Amino acid sequence: MSRVLPLIAFALLVVLFAFGIYWSAHHDTREVRSPLVGKPAPVYALPLLGDPERRVGSAELAGKPYLLNVFASWCQACRVEHPLFMGEIRRLGVPLIGFNYKDETADAERWLAQFGDPYDQILVDYDGRVAIDFGVYGAPETFLIDANGVIRYKRIGPFTPESVQSELKPAIDALGAAP
Repeated sequence: MSRVLPLIAFALLVVLFAFGIYWSAHHDTREVRSPLVGKPAPVYALPLLGDPERRVGSAELAGKPYLLNVFASWCQACRVEHPLFMGEIRRLGVPLIGFNYKDETADAERWLAQFGDPYDQILVDYDGRVAIDFGVYGAPETFLIDANGVIRYKRIGPFTPESVQSELKPAIDALGAAP
């Protein structure tokens, strides 16, 4: 029996290794699925960049679909996707709401002046508490929220032209929000 035990352990390791190879070959291991997709977005109200006395949130944005893009001036990946927000994504027919995450106001304003401002409004989450409610891992992240306030799509990381065409555009089209 003592000689069989190592063989059984080795056989179990081979099975686990084979399963790992199969799983990684058939699934995108970089994809992190959000448990919030298909559920109501968190209720929130945040100050506007440049007008901190005015608060905008889920109640004011209800009634039409919108994209909520989590970005920050310190985020290098945000610079990669930003030209898509300035052009291709901007033309998809839904309002773009910027969600400035854990950033200084002056830094965010300088960043937008340098790279352009594609947003209809920019909300500020100075301490990241609302981002926690959204399950944000870091910037950039983007949420498609429907007219009823339900999260229909979430992207972690920067968009590429391919992901805009293969993921975001079909998600928006499914809402009937495209022009």
